[in-house]
Amino acid sequence: MGSVRTRKDTLFFDFRFLGERCREQTTLPDTKPNRKRLETILARIEAEITLGTFEYGKYFPNSSMVNKMAEIQAKQKPGYTKTPLFKAFAIEWYSEMEPTWRTSTAETYQRYIDKRLIPHFGEMEVSQITKAHILKYRSNVAKQSDGKLKPKTINKFIKCLNMIMNEAADRYKFTPPHLNIKPLKEEKVHIQPLSIQEVNLILANVRPDWRDYLLVRFFTGMRTGEIDGLKWENVDFERREILVRETFSMGRWEYTKNDGSQREIEMSTLVYNTLQERYQNRDVSCEMVFHANNGSPVHTPNFLRRVWTPLLAYLKIKYRKPYQTRHTAATLWLAAGENPNWIAKQMGHSTTTMLFSVYARYVPNLTRKDGSAMERLLASNIDGFHEPVNEAEKQADEELSVSVNQAQQSEAEEVAFWDQFLTPSQTSSMGGRY
Repeated sequence: MGSVRTRKDTLFFDFRFLGERCREQTTLPDTKPNRKRLETILARIEAEITLGTFEYGKYFPNSSMVNKMAEIQAKQKPGYTKTPLFKAFAIEWYSEMEPTWRTSTAETYQRYIDKRLIPHFGEMEVSQITKAHILKYRSNVAKQSDGKLKPKTINKFIKCLNMIMNEAADRYKFTPPHLNIKPLKEEKVHIQPLSIQEVNLILANVRPDWRDYLLVRFFTGMRTGEIDGLKWENVDFERREILVRETFSMGRWEYTKNDGSQREIEMSTLVYNTLQERYQNRDVSCEMVFHANNGSPVHTPNFLRRVWTPLLAYLKIKYRKPYQTRHTAATLWLAAGENPNWIAKQMGHSTTTMLFSVYARYVPNLTRKDGSAMERLLASNIDGFHEPVNEAEKQADEELSVSVNQAQQSEAEEVAFWDQFLTPSQTSSMGGRY
């Protein structure tokens, strides 16, 4: 039989449920009307306990006893099977999955499990973790971080938890609790590619020993780990291709980000000539294309501190992370009118979705041709319409025309050169690309 009692002049419930003593504090002062009101509620609680319909969370949603009572009730249901604690299962799951991941991925998941998930769910049976538990955990993480953790980061914690719970549900035949939980809304990532003028300014002012490194980054779209891990054996001068086969990240060699990142990047003439000259003047004892003075791969923190950051500050260019060189390559290719499928292949993307959703908006700004096609259509078909003349565009067009003519002349000379050594059938099979 429960009772309404008082502690420090405020009333609280004292009753038993599922063999446990339950004491739930209220904020009501000890007055006769308040006591009578709580006794009425207590009588209703005991009636529901007798009928087997009492829901602890309905009356005391913020109580620490809610989860405990839910676990006890679940264990008393027919067909209940004891399952391992989350801590033990998470460690077992990690050991089984670790060989399938890259080292950096494995370390990340290990950190999430040890520092984020086990402290909260470790002592709970995997089958007793509910949707409410996950939502409450996510909410607490967001509040405790005070905005320091972005939704994208919190979603990664939950993704790791979901993978563990999926495997547990499959093994112990229960419904995964995370189903229908939508991820937190993530902020849209805005890229900041550099303009061709900024690229030219950087290449003209960077230290000579770093110029080749930045030039290749700007005009190949390689990721930091890919270019830092580039070896001469993966530079095919005969086919004019850079073979992306591995990366150097966090001080070790690893497989690329994914299978799609295993690709062949076609070298432009500028990149080809730069690497050719570098190869001829290389240190034959070093297998790396770009390396520190001692022959080890590029040390990114050192590059940031001593080269990249002071260079942008000196040139008064808004700071970007070096990864923006990859985005710069994509926008320049699009602005030059390259085939989107070819660009996606160069970047290591499986589809062109990324190009049109992220990069395409920069094309008009780079080409200064936004709407000009319509202007030319009207000028050629509508009487009395004259296309407005933009002097800046006119000059740019003239410069572009000169560049195109020079490129065509250079290509014609190159074709003539190779024609001395190739039969007609070989020439046609080359498809015009050398």
